[in-house]
Amino acid sequence: MTFPVFEPATIAGITLQNRIIRSATHESMADEAGAPTEALEKLYVKVAKGGAGAIITGYAGIQQDGKSSLLNMLMINRDELIPSYRKLTDTVHEHGVPVILQIAHCGRQTRSAVTGLPTVAPSPLKDFIFNEETPHALEENEIESIIDNVVAAAERAKKAGFDGIQLHLAHGYLLSQFLSGYTNRRKDRWGGSTENRFRIVSEIMNRIRKRQDNFPVLAKINAYDNRPGGMRVEEAIKISRLLESSGCDAIEVSSGVVEEGLSIMRGPEPPVKALFKSSFRFSTMPAMLKRLSAPFITFAMRSPKPYRAYNLEAANTIKRAVSIPVITVGGLHELTDIASALEGGSTDFISMSRPFIIEPDIVSKFSTGKQTRSRCIMCNYCALMIESGNVTCYYGKLPDR
Repeated sequence: MTFPVFEPATIAGITLQNRIIRSATHESMADEAGAPTEALEKLYVKVAKGGAGAIITGYAGIQQDGKSSLLNMLMINRDELIPSYRKLTDTVHEHGVPVILQIAHCGRQTRSAVTGLPTVAPSPLKDFIFNEETPHALEENEIESIIDNVVAAAERAKKAGFDGIQLHLAHGYLLSQFLSGYTNRRKDRWGGSTENRFRIVSEIMNRIRKRQDNFPVLAKINAYDNRPGGMRVEEAIKISRLLESSGCDAIEVSSGVVEEGLSIMRGPEPPVKALFKSSFRFSTMPAMLKRLSAPFITFAMRSPKPYRAYNLEAANTIKRAVSIPVITVGGLHELTDIASALEGGSTDFISMSRPFIIEPDIVSKFSTGKQTRSRCIMCNYCALMIESGNVTCYYGKLPDR
């Protein structure tokens, strides 16, 4: 089956004007309470006017200890936030584009210095990047509370006018930590077999479906990573089937975890200068130490190859194992690659993040023939600099100040 790029399509009853989706991107555009700001609204309007089939928001936190250490994370942990989100969704809908709220808990990939609370995880394993402390292993009642808070967040999303939600099960955040044998070493009913490690997700899905059966729920998963005992495609297929049987409406396929460096967002040149300028760990490092450590950090930050369409083969394998739509993200920046993936039936939809940062109207440019590839050079400065400011394209050049 082939899927033309620029024809309307549906996911769980959500109508998209084409098959190119703005993938979740942390924008650093929430206020102190975690509500979307006017700047975020304006950004989404640009993306909507620019032809995106749908917008998936940057991740929104479900509770304080799961808040991102990056600047100004969206939150969806209180009913008082609903009116601000309703204003956002109403504005985006005026342009005929659906908007989906990504829901997340960062688990051990955050910092107590930001959240004010101890970090938590399935197992007490220190993260390589977020290594200030060993996370607290979640107890049964804490897991139940997280499940309830995700379900409550889904209910708020529906009240706020979102067309659906996406559960963030990828990139080493909390639910991804439960799914991976690398980060989940538990011996109770939440660890061990794939089914046990999936239990927290199945409980979330079951409780959402009991309360709002027809509300679209998508999931973003890792097809693989490079951690010992971590995710591999064979297990990602099992998880995808479990997601489908639990009532998930679509799966977005990604890969990698944060502590692997730039395996999630790949590029030819490690953005070491951006790391030294903005990072919590490196920005205050003495200049001499930066010079001495630069070669080692450059080696550690290098991206694996290929840089283009690097999740497509895994997504195709998963697509053959499930009947729900599959979305593929990762290095699909050229129209020829996008068309080939869709028209060849390797994936049902594609999603992009970085191309929308440099060109919010990239889909319109593709559809009108104005250009056939994103101007993004994959420098990844955008991915590093959000630790200190709003998401923007730096095109490989840092500001003087």
